Amino acid sequence: MKVNLEEARIYVRPGATDLRKGVSGLCSIIGNEMNLDALCGSAFLFCNKTHKLLKVIFWDKTGFWLAQKRLEKATWPWPMNEEAAREIKSEQLDMLLTGIDFWHAHQELHFKSAY
Repeated sequence: MKVNLEEARIYVRPGATDLRKGVSGLCSIIGNEMNLDALCGSAFLFCNKTHKLLKVIFWDKTGFWLAQKRLEKATWPWPMNEEAAREIKSEQLDMLLTGIDFWHAHQELHFKSAY
């Protein structure tokens, strides 16, 4: 049993999601609120309001994968603003799953001159 998300597009739904929902409920959110297609082969991540529970749903052409992780002591770094779904890279997913808050990384600075 192996799921490879390195080639998949990965979307995060900002804000809190009621994670009592299963595949059908999360697919409804993906289509109706995120305006994306749950069958497109992308992975979709959701977090609950306490930031202790994370779910990911992924279509692999034969069915849906639904994985869940509950943290016992820490919380997930998670964007709480209610903007559109954000796409993240697989490297950012790795950071997220290890607890690194890349949402608040230093912004790149661009200057015309060094003096």
